[in-house]
Amino acid sequence: MSNVAIKLERDEQENIIPGGKSGQVPRYHLLDALRGCILISMFLYHGTWDLVYIFGVKMDWFQSAIAHVWQQSICWGFILLSGFCWHLGSNKWKRGLQVFLAGAVITGVTYLFMRENIIIFGVLTLLGSCMLLMIGLDKLLRKWNCYIGAIFFFALFFLTRNVNRGFLGFETWNLLPLPQEWYANELTTYLGFMEPGFFSTDYFSLIPWVFLFITGYYLHGIVMRGKVVECLNVSVCRWLQWMGRNSLLLYMLHQPALYGILCVVDYLVR
Repeated sequence: MSNVAIKLERDEQENIIPGGKSGQVPRYHLLDALRGCILISMFLYHGTWDLVYIFGVKMDWFQSAIAHVWQQSICWGFILLSGFCWHLGSNKWKRGLQVFLAGAVITGVTYLFMRENIIIFGVLTLLGSCMLLMIGLDKLLRKWNCYIGAIFFFALFFLTRNVNRGFLGFETWNLLPLPQEWYANELTTYLGFMEPGFFSTDYFSLIPWVFLFITGYYLHGIVMRGKVVECLNVSVCRWLQWMGRNSLLLYMLHQPALYGILCVVDYLVR
């Protein structure tokens, strides 16, 4: 392990930022910038989604494999990065509860004002759940070799990707059908076994996505033991870093903002 990696890992364990105050956790600018890039991609995707499904703009390509890969890249990026950054939180209970409750707020707002586009068990509910679960799993998971852990849990994610649809398998590859009795109610839906008639415009069940979150958890250990860690504190773009630091707030506000902007544009065009 390089001297820089050792120093960064020691600083993280002691909750000290180099040149900062004791009790703070290190802030890696490159991670914030990466999160900012994913946010921009998400804004563009959701803006396009609004145009197609709310404003009725015809875009055939948005139902294509290209759009699916785009959407999945955003999901994978957020979840892997959240798992990676779980180690860096100074108050994991507080952060996990904040994100989980933010997901509950989105569910409540969409239920009251946009029931046709309601969000139940969305990505914030998933991320908050994973953050809280990891508090109990951390002592067990940290005993594993980082490379073995990353490979094993990514394989689990790959194997269970189609659980929502009733199969083990990945995307168009269905390996084994699962018992229909597992797909029974809201609790099983939260876990990944979606009950008949369930609808949500943003659905991220615990299985399979918790396995991708844990993959990110192990990627942290891999990066911290390699030379890549030396680049994490490089400042690349301040406004992207600002977006990354305020990702939860921006996520909460982006859909109302996008909808308002598109309503104004639609009014002006018509």
